[in-house]
Amino acid sequence: MALTEIGMKRIAVIGGGITGITTAYTLAKRGLDVTVYEKHRYAAMETSFANGGQLSASNAEVWNNWQTVMKGIKWMSRRDAPLLVNPKPSWHKLSWFAEFIAAIPQYEKNTTETARLAIAARDHLFAWAQEEGIDFDLKKQGILHIYRDKAGFDHAEKVSRLLAAGGLERRSVTPEEMKSIEPTLAGNYYGGFFTESDSTGDIHKFTNGLADAIKRLGVKTCYGHTVTELSADERNAWVTAHDGTEQSRDTFDGVVICAGVGSRGLAKKLGDRVNIYPVKGYSITVELDDEASQKAAPTVSLLDDATKIVTSRLGDGRFRVAGTAEFSGYNRDIKDDRIRPLTRWVEQCFPGVCTRKVVPWAGLRPMLPNMMPRVGPGRLPTVFYNTGHGHLGWTLSAITAELVAESVTVDSR
Repeated sequence: MALTEIGMKRIAVIGGGITGITTAYTLAKRGLDVTVYEKHRYAAMETSFANGGQLSASNAEVWNNWQTVMKGIKWMSRRDAPLLVNPKPSWHKLSWFAEFIAAIPQYEKNTTETARLAIAARDHLFAWAQEEGIDFDLKKQGILHIYRDKAGFDHAEKVSRLLAAGGLERRSVTPEEMKSIEPTLAGNYYGGFFTESDSTGDIHKFTNGLADAIKRLGVKTCYGHTVTELSADERNAWVTAHDGTEQSRDTFDGVVICAGVGSRGLAKKLGDRVNIYPVKGYSITVELDDEASQKAAPTVSLLDDATKIVTSRLGDGRFRVAGTAEFSGYNRDIKDDRIRPLTRWVEQCFPGVCTRKVVPWAGLRPMLPNMMPRVGPGRLPTVFYNTGHGHLGWTLSAITAELVAESVTVDSR
């Protein structure tokens, strides 16, 4: 039975990143009484803080293919590899990789479905930003995927057909056309693919702008509150949280888990299995303090297939460069040998950009083995999930928030 049909009015949302804040927004817009719990003092302080910035349907290809597996094995001895797997075994890691391999037969279907979701997300996100007056350095100048060899380009052609099945148009471009699209790009390339409908923006600014909007809608925001206990039955959910001084316990009609890499542990408390693994990603924000650097930095967003590096221009004064995937558990350390390749890439591809002032960052992407987010009900009728978006949380957040809100208010159980 739908939650509204059984009198569900009060909903707790666990997590104040992009998925938690968008979920709170969609629930509040439907008239529900929403409370957000976030352990940090502000919204968007973890994975939603300094990601690559791309709203990229063109990056919808899931990783579940044998090519990814072979590259991961080959790169295990390279500290600066785009994909790095810590060989130290754990049951969590082993079970995740076993399920990752088991999902390879769904590679084409999941890639196409991810593209479809990413396209659907755009309209919601842009409409919210306009309605709430959120400035987040949005650039609607497309995303250019660049390839250094024929093998990479040929694989991209196959991916383009899967993306097209999901409704995405992207076109192949020659090296000469690449230079006309982004004149500042240096180096030699085999070719590229350009998606004009993709865009970029600052996830941290957007999330905080929407966090202000949910307050205006009456959402209670419990920042600085760590959830210490969580339970539920057929009719209620109970959240126990600590604010550093005292502990409180509140009763709700339902709960939505949007806790990123913390979702796995919370799901276990509720009797559900959500096998999220934390995959660390890194970024640098290059401060473009001088006019020469501002002119030498790209305005069109890029994805370099060989290095798995993505870029976004955030306003005139910042250039975000992000990439790499590291399977090393819940370690959040920022490692120099993972940051240096990002800085070196900037110096090679955009030699006119000064890299004297670079701000490094690392975050943990919440990834499920099939690379698809968990969106919808759990085992109990009072429990819902919107989590596990991996590297596409920013891209998919608006549509999955709409889907989970619809599930909370409409779906028949």
